[in-house]
Amino acid sequence: MNVVLADQIQHKIDFKTKPTGALGMLEKLAFQIAQIQQTLTPELKKPHIIVFAASHGIAAHAVSAYPAEVTAQMVLNFLNGGAAINVFTRQLGIALLVVDAGVNYDFGKNEKLIDAKAGFGTNNILTAPAMSAIECDACLQRGREIVGDVQATGCNVVGFGEMGIGNTSSAALMMSKLLDLPLEDCVGKGTGLSDEQMSAKLAILHQAMQNHTDLDNNPLRVLQTFGGFEIAMMCGAMLEAADRGMVVLVDGFIASVAYLTAFRMHAKISQHAVFCHESSEKGHEILLRSLNATPILRLGMRLGEGTGCAVAYPVLQSAVAFLNEMASFESAGVSNKVA
Repeated sequence: MNVVLADQIQHKIDFKTKPTGALGMLEKLAFQIAQIQQTLTPELKKPHIIVFAASHGIAAHAVSAYPAEVTAQMVLNFLNGGAAINVFTRQLGIALLVVDAGVNYDFGKNEKLIDAKAGFGTNNILTAPAMSAIECDACLQRGREIVGDVQATGCNVVGFGEMGIGNTSSAALMMSKLLDLPLEDCVGKGTGLSDEQMSAKLAILHQAMQNHTDLDNNPLRVLQTFGGFEIAMMCGAMLEAADRGMVVLVDGFIASVAYLTAFRMHAKISQHAVFCHESSEKGHEILLRSLNATPILRLGMRLGEGTGCAVAYPVLQSAVAFLNEMASFESAGVSNKVA
């Protein structure tokens, strides 16, 4: 950390025409973004949200309220501009990229879709690891490459979303293992399960956990065993964004589990991560607390797709704007508080 610059950033924030700390979390965000960019005059350039989509073998066991084919159908909805994330990114002028990380569907050639298909969905984690070590490494690398391409456009702030029926199950298993928490603390109703369906989901996930008792809490092994292709690519993408000095926008429950995995690989990613919202998915509050993370928004959202990143983005814009444009006591000729 550049201590001198950090002091200068804090001084600039503190001597704006306001009581110290009066802009609350905006001040913390301004400080973080200025630190990431190592400047007193930060900018948010060409924001992007990348949505990674993949199918999950565990979806065959009705762990979601929706059938497995909805993953491919929603990807087509993204490409046609009809999903929530399309609406919000259009509203805010954020570039949206959609990645086929491993959907069980042949989309053919489509210039709107990034083809990074690692396979036609993961294995059924009840009977086998989700993916091989080679597949997992390839997904991490592909995620890194996609972020490299995005940065080359001039982007310095990137958010991550996902689509994959069954991926709350994968994320819950990963969270339980990585944080050594009971599954009951990590498993939620996902896309809207009934109480009866929730009990069945929990029983299936307990069985999956018992079928992989030789698993340690190494983040790569946990990702390979329980993750999805989209979670692995998102993890690699987050790591690359941090390595490249970008602001990393973290969405909801599944994206936060991808972040947890990345954090366990390289803790320095925490300096770059902005947690955009607290999902109403059960495990997310516990996960954020374990990461000492304060989310920008609490709106009861649980959609995924990177929607939390999009909705929170104007708050980051406000943080940067006040730091760059708000007068100081000295420049405005306003008296500071009495010593």
